[in-house]
Amino acid sequence: MPNMSPNKTPMPEQAPDVRNRNFDEVALGYTIEMAQNEAARCLNCKNRPCVSGCPVNIQIPDFIAQIVKGDFEEAYKIITKTSSLPAVCGRVCPQESQCESKCVRGIKTESVGIGRLERFAADYHMNNSSAAAEKPEPNGHKVAVIGSGPSGLTCAGALAKKGYEVTVFEAFHTAGGVLMYGIPEFRLPKEIVQREIEELRSLGVDIRTNMVMGKIMSVDELLDDGWEAVFIGTGAGLPNFMGIEGEGLIGVYSANEFLTRINLMKAYKDEYDTPIIKPKRVAVVGGGNVAMDAARSALRLGAESVCIVYRRSEEEMPARNEEIHHAKEEGVEFRMLRNPVRVLGDENGNVVGLECVEMELGEPDASGRRRPAAKEGSNFTIDVDTVIIAIGNAPNPLIRKTTPGLEANARGCIVVDEETMATTKESVYAGGDAVTGAATVIKAMGAGRRAAEAIDKMLRGKDE
Repeated sequence: MPNMSPNKTPMPEQAPDVRNRNFDEVALGYTIEMAQNEAARCLNCKNRPCVSGCPVNIQIPDFIAQIVKGDFEEAYKIITKTSSLPAVCGRVCPQESQCESKCVRGIKTESVGIGRLERFAADYHMNNSSAAAEKPEPNGHKVAVIGSGPSGLTCAGALAKKGYEVTVFEAFHTAGGVLMYGIPEFRLPKEIVQREIEELRSLGVDIRTNMVMGKIMSVDELLDDGWEAVFIGTGAGLPNFMGIEGEGLIGVYSANEFLTRINLMKAYKDEYDTPIIKPKRVAVVGGGNVAMDAARSALRLGAESVCIVYRRSEEEMPARNEEIHHAKEEGVEFRMLRNPVRVLGDENGNVVGLECVEMELGEPDASGRRRPAAKEGSNFTIDVDTVIIAIGNAPNPLIRKTTPGLEANARGCIVVDEETMATTKESVYAGGDAVTGAATVIKAMGAGRRAAEAIDKMLRGKDE
């Protein structure tokens, strides 16, 4: 019988005044009873609007129905028909603006907690199943994937399930891309990421780390050496800065560097000798999920005060509502309609303050958000010792500069056909942040899946 409660089944969490001083996962997950209670809220709509909101086309009502029945392993199998990273997606995807935004229950009440249920099914499988994924019969074709972030892993997994010999080349010493270096442990435990990657290895995916492609090997060399297609999923790891005075001072970080030192290099653990400033007073510039991650991580490193400095109002912030809510609960201060103009330093080159101006919103710009403009004479200073710039990233230019025939746009993003993810170079495909600029994990996964389908069609065509 359907559960007609207007509200989602709450998910247990660590208390804010406890979690803001540790890096353990904030959300603790559903019990079986909670998951089945929430799954019973699904109306199993005939036209399945939620599926249309999922970039990787998970058959959402089908897997939820299996949770209601108590067949959690079958629910997991349904999810993994189209998604290679269900435990990741269940934690970090913005379901509220995708699948859950299409949920019929959400018209008058809260939508079904699709992301929470996806996480439950994936976690149940990890905790209760010891069976390795069944490796398909080889089809005789080889594909190379550059980058082991969400788009690359998704492309690799989709192709491996079809029998392709897939080799993934990763520049870092650990596979996972932004899932490992960008998203903090308290939102996405790294053990979860690695266990999902092990599932891909069991399918036969060969992952080679410490491979800086464009330096060690070029795309053309891969194609010459027997790989019949190449997928580029190198992300957007080149941080943007504001170009203001003082950005070179000691204590100014890009969010990319700050989070990499914490997440991948374990700076929050005493047994790791990772260089990082343990901040006391922190300003994080930006309003996206990365800004929230940086601010919440700074608190956990022991900062006494952390503030978000954002040039628009909270209504325009691109961060997930959940991340904003958690940051506020944990003690992060929000300074809206403020914009930095200068980082202040002492005689030794250390940060001592951030000069800002007040802003006001004018007419909408190209993004549809109201354009902020500075109020003349409104300058003021925030007393800080650390400034973290979280205003976005751009794709690393190494691959496109070493690949003749690979076109990019003015922002340095690789140009592709949006349906097939084919680039301007024959047999080369691309997806994720390398194509879009910084975006969401699930959109990158959707691109990886579309590319895999196109690569499969192209190579099967050679066999006919």
